[in-house]
Amino acid sequence: MSFVKEGGSIARSTELRPIVRLRSTAGTGTTYVTRKNRRNDPDRLVLRKYDPRVRRHVEFTEER
Repeated sequence: MSFVKEGGSIARSTELRPIVRLRSTAGTGTTYVTRKNRRNDPDRLVLRKYDPRVRRHVEFTEER
């Protein structure tokens, strides 16, 4: 017996708070995973967070 929700992928793309991946602009490949509110931040998210590979705070941009 399978308990797969029908149309699960469609609902995920229209969620109010989707999961986004933030990638470092320092080019190290470090990523953070977070959620964002589409109503408050319709554009790509840019946050300043700590990158342990370069040992300093850099900008992380949302990748799609």
